Amino acid sequence: MASTRTSFLSPTQRYAAGSLFAMALHQAQIHQTRPLSFSLEEDPTEGKRISNGSSSRASVSEDPDLWVHENSALLRPVFRFLEVDSKAWSGLEGTAGASLAKHHVGAYLRLLSEDGDNASSQSSDQELALSKAVDAIAQSMEPDAASFKYKKEKHQEYEHECREKLSAGEVQSHAEAVKVALENAEERDSNLVSVSDAIHGSASGVDEKPIEEEKMLSYHRKITVLYELLSACLADKRGDNKNCTRRRKGYDARHRVALRLLATWLDIKWIKMEAIETTVAWSAMATAKEEAAKEEASQSTESKWAKWRRGGIIGAAAITGGTLMAITGGLAAPAIAAGFSALAPTLGTLIPVIGASGFAAAATAAGTVAGSVAVAASFGAAGAGLAGAKMARRTGSVDEFEFKAIGENQKYGRLAVEILISGFVFNEEDFIRPWEGQNDNLERYSLQWESKNLIAVSTSIQDWLTSRIALEIMRQGAMMTVLSTLLAALAWPAALLAATNFIDSKWTIAIDRSDKAGKLLAEVLLKGLQGNRPVTLVGYSLGARVVFKCLETLAETEHHAEVIERVVLLGAPIAIKDEKWEAARKMVAGRFVNAYSTNDWILGLAFRASLLTQGLAGIQPIAVPGIENVDVTDIIEGHSSYLWATQQILEQLELDAYYPVFGSIIHHE
Repeated sequence: MASTRTSFLSPTQRYAAGSLFAMALHQAQIHQTRPLSFSLEEDPTEGKRISNGSSSRASVSEDPDLWVHENSALLRPVFRFLEVDSKAWSGLEGTAGASLAKHHVGAYLRLLSEDGDNASSQSSDQELALSKAVDAIAQSMEPDAASFKYKKEKHQEYEHECREKLSAGEVQSHAEAVKVALENAEERDSNLVSVSDAIHGSASGVDEKPIEEEKMLSYHRKITVLYELLSACLADKRGDNKNCTRRRKGYDARHRVALRLLATWLDIKWIKMEAIETTVAWSAMATAKEEAAKEEASQSTESKWAKWRRGGIIGAAAITGGTLMAITGGLAAPAIAAGFSALAPTLGTLIPVIGASGFAAAATAAGTVAGSVAVAASFGAAGAGLAGAKMARRTGSVDEFEFKAIGENQKYGRLAVEILISGFVFNEEDFIRPWEGQNDNLERYSLQWESKNLIAVSTSIQDWLTSRIALEIMRQGAMMTVLSTLLAALAWPAALLAATNFIDSKWTIAIDRSDKAGKLLAEVLLKGLQGNRPVTLVGYSLGARVVFKCLETLAETEHHAEVIERVVLLGAPIAIKDEKWEAARKMVAGRFVNAYSTNDWILGLAFRASLLTQGLAGIQPIAVPGIENVDVTDIIEGHSSYLWATQQILEQLELDAYYPVFGSIIHHE
């Protein structure tokens, strides 16, 4: 096959890179539902597809749900971009889909480490230039000490304000409640252990070390391999496969999870992969801008690039599930372009080793030019972005639904998005401030939704907590007694039933609105307002319910884990029984975390005794394979603690790690 582009890698190395990616893609799918404590040898799913003497290729072709199946359009476009001989595709798919990764990964790494007979010094220089560019960008993405300290201080200030505001209620009574809880701990723990024993997803047996053969590869080669594979994922060279079921373009969440695993195998820190993403985004948009400039020079009509920039300034609108979303903040592609434009003048100092021209050469040499136009369009150049997106008119019974940018990453062309959703709030700033202290390199947004109803229900609960009867019940320890008998489904004290009636109407409305907001969020993401980039969803309290209902809605479509990369539910008011947890899990390509507190009696109170018999995700673990259950009881003093404790929990979850990693305070079930 004649080469139509420039590549750092030889044909054999590209073959090995494609093979490794296929392995990572399949292993990432296995980790969706397979207990991560199993070793590869114990994987109960492996081998089943090649039973009865059938070939591995036949078993893969018969299972269209596999990510390595040709109809998923996840793997063959990568092979095509890498110019792997098409005759080898079926064999590579079969090997990836039916074999243990450890049996082959080492061999492919050895192939990657070898230089071809005609390896040139120019290729080595390009690899060096690319790795230096990535290193410089990664360094610029690291939070500086002053900024980190400022964020910490602001968050401590917010925590202090919250504690002052809530001191008369739930938090103040925590010490007395804990005393009673300890008296009931043995009974409660025995109940919870019986559930915990059924939980799959413990990380205790996971070997997080990179593959041994990775030491044979130079650092420059590792960066080059990841760069080429990311370019292949984004170029979207689908070919003429009419059976392809993939309709979306852009950066598929399953691709990003596979790259996470591959980076782990190669012992490359994730921030370096994020720097590679930024490099590809800049080069793609720079190329698109150059092409648009040529078009503008040859035509008197307004160029596409100028239209994009103009669209970003004057705003736009999008019809999403019959709902008009007004866009005031701009488009996804110009946001990436703005990041490139803002930093282009300083590239000479940012990357002093190779300078701006050297950076441009390194950024395009790996082949992004071939797919740059497709890449530009796929990131939402013709569609709206999330910044400033809000409902222009009421839909159903939802009155408010608006995305608000957090931090400065919207300026720098990040290729992944994070949406953060509060669910227990006392004023509008509580939709943003719990999330401001996080340090990550995602393009981050908070979702402000139904603030009037959420503030009403939160305030009602807090008002009841300060009442004389509530304080007396808490003093007697009745709240924790209810939780200790949760799984036994015993009767509630009459005073508590009266309390549920007090807040019932507001809570019922809030539950209904959270379900509808979740459906609307799914429609927004399916429409691609996030620029067809992988999305991480994090929500606490009713915000966690919004996330879950979004996943349920996605499960009703033909989209399978291509939109959502990771999910974290914190204190989720979601019943364990009679909910589609397995279907929701399949919509998430990577990690799915359920953080719960066994002493969150406020959540139990609000969620009603009748529903507690079904179990509650915010209070106990979920026995669904692939869901990480994390006990945060030691951190959460009460339900309102999520306002300020969310940041600490997220830091200890270390979401950027491929495998679950937890700090010493968080207990993993």
